[in-house]
Amino acid sequence: MMLLKTLHIIFMTAWFAGLFYLPRLFVYHAMAEDKLSLDRFVIMERKLLYGIMTPSAVLTVVFGIFLTYIYLPVYLNQTWLALKFILVVILIFYHIWCINLYKDFSKNKNKHSHVWYRWFNEFPVIALILITVLVIYKPFS
Repeated sequence: MMLLKTLHIIFMTAWFAGLFYLPRLFVYHAMAEDKLSLDRFVIMERKLLYGIMTPSAVLTVVFGIFLTYIYLPVYLNQTWLALKFILVVILIFYHIWCINLYKDFSKNKNKHSHVWYRWFNEFPVIALILITVLVIYKPFS
């Protein structure tokens, strides 16, 4: 059980590192103008997205499901866990949105400014704070 929790935390940390860094790359990518830089950002974003972020997201969810199955009788009717699940689902949609933004960049069809990406970059921070508070303090138990 401790191994599952450890793996869940490790992969969640890697996933969030990517969720913090990829939109920051988008900020710089949106500001770039020369072909060399544009091509370099596409490569960096692809490696981060498919080499680290997506596998980490999948493993975070897999180990989270295992933990939920183990702890479900204890936490079955606790609102904090439902709220955490909702936030994780929203993060999955955010991740998918990042994939679509990357695809636009890779086709040189970005539709947003670097300022938009700076604001877009803030959501995972808020989600991490909320999830951490829910897991540590277990409000609404």
